[in-house]
Amino acid sequence: MKKEFMGEDFLLEDEISKKLYFEHAQKMPIFDYHCHLSPKEIAEDHRFSSITEAWLGQNGAGDHYKWRLLRELGIEEEYITGDKSPKEKFDRFCLVMPYLVGNPVYQWTHLELKRYFGIEKTLCPENAEYIWNETNKQLKDLTARKILQKMHVDSLFTTDDPVDDLHYHELMGKDTSLKTKVLPAFRPDKALNIERDTFRPWIKALEKTCSRSVTSLNDLLQALDERLAFFVEHGCLASDHALDSVHYKKGTTYEEAEKVFLKGLKGEEISSVEQDAYKGFLLVHLGKEYHKYGMVQQYHIGALRNNSTRMYSLLGADSGFDAVGDQPYAEKLSGLLDELDKSDELPKTILYTLNDADYPVLVTLMNCYQKGGIKGKIQLGTAWWFQDHFDGMNKQLSYLASDGLLSCFVGMLTDSRSFLSYPRHEYFRRIFCAYLGKLVMEGKYPEDMKTLGQIVEDVSFNNAKKYFSRS
Repeated sequence: MKKEFMGEDFLLEDEISKKLYFEHAQKMPIFDYHCHLSPKEIAEDHRFSSITEAWLGQNGAGDHYKWRLLRELGIEEEYITGDKSPKEKFDRFCLVMPYLVGNPVYQWTHLELKRYFGIEKTLCPENAEYIWNETNKQLKDLTARKILQKMHVDSLFTTDDPVDDLHYHELMGKDTSLKTKVLPAFRPDKALNIERDTFRPWIKALEKTCSRSVTSLNDLLQALDERLAFFVEHGCLASDHALDSVHYKKGTTYEEAEKVFLKGLKGEEISSVEQDAYKGFLLVHLGKEYHKYGMVQQYHIGALRNNSTRMYSLLGADSGFDAVGDQPYAEKLSGLLDELDKSDELPKTILYTLNDADYPVLVTLMNCYQKGGIKGKIQLGTAWWFQDHFDGMNKQLSYLASDGLLSCFVGMLTDSRSFLSYPRHEYFRRIFCAYLGKLVMEGKYPEDMKTLGQIVEDVSFNNAKKYFSRS
């Protein structure tokens, strides 16, 4: 029987999944432990100039999920990140939308229209004028904070460089009118990426922030420790690392790592073997610091970034020219985790992969390092970035259930720069409930609704709330 487009039972295939979603998942608040929202925009309760800004971004920052699709249909860059008017960009997005058949952006966009604006019409050229006028009318009152309140966002972690002054987090920490807890997450990628041209300028920025020179590896370690302590003072509970490739070399000494660091300070070329020594040494040091503070470390593994040299030179990073990598890394990742585990200083860790072929690697490796007294200490991260669609989420759930404990999972995150992206949590929860319902319908799990309901509530919110605490 044909189902209604994006109807009440969207993605829910049986009575079990419907009961799990409507009686358990739907009521749970959101714990968004990894996103790229602007702390400034939350602190200042940003008011969006138009639906174009809210959906597609402005001033070079925005949703590259959508940008990539616009380019694929041949839309000129001036209508994407260029200087065309917001209305012209919106109209191009409406033009492309009907052709996104099967793509999650189509479903996410219509969930956003329904949940934020109460609009049931499909986004297409015929409805463009109505949707443009109606969304912009509502956005006059639908500010950044009201969006968070509307979607029941309990907590969110922004993504912050060690040199950030956390000014806006400090303001929000004192603001009793803000109902969502907004905390910084420590992301020292620029300290690790010694082979890139961003390294030396970042060291200069670190020196300015810490009011001291950084001319040795020990200077760097002390400066990072100081900044991490500052982040912890501002409520930081998590770090985040974009490990496009996992680098680690067993037995690296301080002297070996510093030799690479000094080469980096001079702008000399750094080989992959040298990266193994330097990055592995630094990750072990940081991991021990995270453990000391009771933090969670997150490893996002496997992105192949900035593939188009031409477009990178025009638009810079994070503009939609990244892809899925396929480098082998199991042995090095195991070595890194084991080095921290030897001294019992391995912090709670979430392992994400951008390549779904690596789920068996991570889910089996994570269970080598669990620990009594901590539920799901090492986690297989949610289907991430290019995998956070229907098939990708089901595949991640299946691998986690098959080789681990799905009930321990800390669930979904937005990983988004868009305030309107929170219905992705609903999308995930519906898929999760449908996954569990199917197990029951196929006789693979009993119709124990009490236990299943608790698992749904835990994975939707409770597990993350507990996991990201110092207890």
